[in-house]
Amino acid sequence: MKTQARARYLRHSPYKMRRVADLVRGKSVEEAQALLTHLNRGAAPTVRKVLNSAVANAENNLELDYDQLKVTAVYVDEGPTLRSFRARARGRVTRIRKRTSHLTIVVADSYDEESS
Repeated sequence: MKTQARARYLRHSPYKMRRVADLVRGKSVEEAQALLTHLNRGAAPTVRKVLNSAVANAENNLELDYDQLKVTAVYVDEGPTLRSFRARARGRVTRIRKRTSHLTIVVADSYDEESS
C-alpha cells in the first residue's frame, strides 16, 4: 500500500531541494528521518516535515506499521518563479528570480516493495 504527502509553492530552489531528496529516496523512514534531522541544508526541515506528514497518512489512513515503511519516491518539481528587479549602475536593472518548488513524497509498506 502506498500513500503520499505533498507540499506546494515552497520557497526553496528546486535544485537545492533535489540534493536533499536524492539522499532520502529509497531509505527506510526511520533512517531518512535521522538523516534529515542532522543534515545541514536549508531544505532539510521542510523535507522532514513533508516526510512526517506522509508517515502520518500511512499510519492513520491505511493503518500501516511505522517500522515497515520505506520512502519509495521523492519528486521535486519546479513551481512558479517570483520575479523582481534590483537597480544597478548607470540606470540599469537586473532581474531577481526567487524560485519555488513542489515536493511530493511517497511512502509504501516494505512488503509492497518486495511483491512488485
